[in-house]
Amino acid sequence: EVQLVESGGGLVQAGGSLNLSCLVSGFTFDDYTIGWFRQAPGKEREGVSCIDSTDGATYYADSEKGRFAITKDNAKNTVYLRMNSLKPEDTAVYYCAASFFTCSYHAQSFDYWGQGTQVTVSS
Repeated sequence: EVQLVESGGGLVQAGGSLNLSCLVSGFTFDDYTIGWFRQAPGKEREGVSCIDSTDGATYYADSEKGRFAITKDNAKNTVYLRMNSLKPEDTAVYYCAASFFTCSYHAQSFDYWGQGTQVTVSS
């Protein structure tokens, strides 16, 4: 059974940091691209960051460049999203997702999803 389990969300003040984790099981970790998405109330789900299975290349949405960092630990089947300099507009439920294809910011490109972890940034 394919499972992605996010953790690490919480409440943080603006300017603070959080480190999200996505533990993956049920498939060959190296074969799948892993992306992070977020969805705020009343808004569409949007791509935040992605790490490609083919070459390990990393991608970030423009608003996250320089603030967020995506990494993976193959030994632990885990992908991390380090979030620095958090802003109130980063408040959302954050999801990790897996795709057999290359990185994309389109949610429909991803086949498997976690349940999400809430990130709340207070001003």
